[in-house]
Amino acid sequence: MKRKSQNTTSKFWPILAIVILLAVWQIASGTGLIPKYLLPSPIDTIVAFVKDFPLLMEHSKVTIIEAVVGLGAGVLVGFIMAVIMDRFEKLYQAFYPLIVITQTIPTVAIAPLLVLWFGYEMLPKVILIVIVTFFPITVSLLTGFRSADRDTVNLMRTMGATKMQIFWHVKFPGSLGQFFSSLRISASYAVVGAVISEWLGGFSGLGVYMTRVKKAFAFDKMFAVIFLISILSLLLMWLINVIQKKCMPWEEHK
Repeated sequence: MKRKSQNTTSKFWPILAIVILLAVWQIASGTGLIPKYLLPSPIDTIVAFVKDFPLLMEHSKVTIIEAVVGLGAGVLVGFIMAVIMDRFEKLYQAFYPLIVITQTIPTVAIAPLLVLWFGYEMLPKVILIVIVTFFPITVSLLTGFRSADRDTVNLMRTMGATKMQIFWHVKFPGSLGQFFSSLRISASYAVVGAVISEWLGGFSGLGVYMTRVKKAFAFDKMFAVIFLISILSLLLMWLINVIQKKCMPWEEHK
């Protein structure tokens, strides 16, 4: 009962903060304190969202597919790289600095090159998403692998366990918490990365929709698609939370 009360209280304050923010926003725009052509009110944004809902759903399907495919590929690449660098110390020393360097290159600078090399279809968008999502996965898994309990690893070795058995029974389960934390970050990066790549070229997607309404100075529609992107990111993170609870049921009893 106490835990349920704490969960209710923890949800109350964020909801209250959002309500206050929306109220201030509505007052500022509705009273003309900030011109509507610069900051449409929440009501105007909702009206634009409802009016363009079928079109938004059509574009969002493309963005979701790009984000999911890119995120899946990014997780796979991140997992493979983490396993290899954990297994071979020389490769860790050689490639870890290069992986860090890849994250210092601005996404907006990479996207035009990918479009130039691979065209306007889905491939350059997926590649960009992989670039921005694999890093958190790699770093978190690598940290989890290397923080495995040494006493447990030594005990497994004395019992004749192979390196693969130690990995699957000790290192991998111990890194799941860090993996899902980074996966939530990568999920938000995936949606944003898909939209950014669509800005620079494409035939459909929320990024393409944003560029079109921006040129028409329809800022209420701009805010509507921004809200939709936030909702999609939150849904992805919620789905990851559900998967985490299924994969780590022991965490529920802590």
